Amino acid sequence: MPLRVASFNISLSRPKAGQLLADLHAGAPQIRRVAAMVRRVRPDLLLLNEFDHNGEAEALDHFCQHYLAVSDEQGGPLLYPYRYRVPCNTGQLAPVDLDGDGRLSLPGDGLGFGDFPGQYAMVLLSRYPLLEARVRSFAHLPWASIPGARLPDAEPGSGLADYYSPAARALLPLSSKNHLDLPVQVGERVLHLLLSHPTPPVFDGAERRNWLRNADEIRLWQHYLDDAPWLVDDQGGRGGLAAGASFVLLGDLNNDPAAGEGNKAAILGLLRHPRLNAAAALGAQVPKSRGALHYAKQQHPIWRVGEPATWTHILPLRLDYVLPSADLAVLDGGVFWPAPDEPGWEWIADARGRQRGSRSSDHRLVWLDLAWGD
Repeated sequence: MPLRVASFNISLSRPKAGQLLADLHAGAPQIRRVAAMVRRVRPDLLLLNEFDHNGEAEALDHFCQHYLAVSDEQGGPLLYPYRYRVPCNTGQLAPVDLDGDGRLSLPGDGLGFGDFPGQYAMVLLSRYPLLEARVRSFAHLPWASIPGARLPDAEPGSGLADYYSPAARALLPLSSKNHLDLPVQVGERVLHLLLSHPTPPVFDGAERRNWLRNADEIRLWQHYLDDAPWLVDDQGGRGGLAAGASFVLLGDLNNDPAAGEGNKAAILGLLRHPRLNAAAALGAQVPKSRGALHYAKQQHPIWRVGEPATWTHILPLRLDYVLPSADLAVLDGGVFWPAPDEPGWEWIADARGRQRGSRSSDHRLVWLDLAWGD
């Protein structure tokens, strides 16, 4: 039976702590629309990026119970008995000055960018049991520890990697949120979900600290798939993913292999990794949509690079990924980006046909139906 795996930057981040819960209780139209998208696709395993939480369960439980587990014109209830709130570095105040302004304050001195702990966090929803005792987290892995770390220079081009003080370099984590290996029990098999949401490679200065961090956050997954012996997780476990393990790497990676601001070598290095299903990463089975093609014709009649059908963001870029291991067969897939003649158009476009990120999300849900090949 196919296993539907999806990733969706759901844009349920809010400017203040507690505001998401208030919006959930108020039945905010934006939340109803993104929930309708999830219910239309009905994934078995679903990563949600940008869902505010600081470990507390109330907001996620309310979303699952009152937005997904309901019966309405979208169909029957969508139930996720297993939920995991990923611990994140966002809004966690560092004990040292990171931005050099002489004081400790958010968001500039956050281990990951955020105005409060748990802003822009991640959650995983599952119909299958989560093997939480076997979770591996790399939230605290120092950026400086990755081989060839691309730490920023105070004077761009100096090669001194001295933008951050020695004290900051010693503790600043590579992961702006987290890099998590979350195993799931699917029948008699174990599937490793590799979850992350690297920082956007923009919103910085001449030192390009976010551009560099995004590239190294993506490169971390290459080392993990190589089972690199230098890796040490937050529990002290060494090495990466064992050879032969089945996995799906998913999340908003904030990097398009053909366009945008990100380091192309980093994302292409990951997408070309031999442990990935090549067709799903860069080939014929990359998820696509008709809606993005319509968007390209209406909003972006001239594009220079990339394949519009694969876009997952209204910028337009391919930023969101579901990347299965090579032992998993891809049976079907897509990006939930409706064209005007398809169901769900009203969730992304206003009455005048204008697509706005504030309508639901500036990202689109990406999904694949997978099965083991043997």
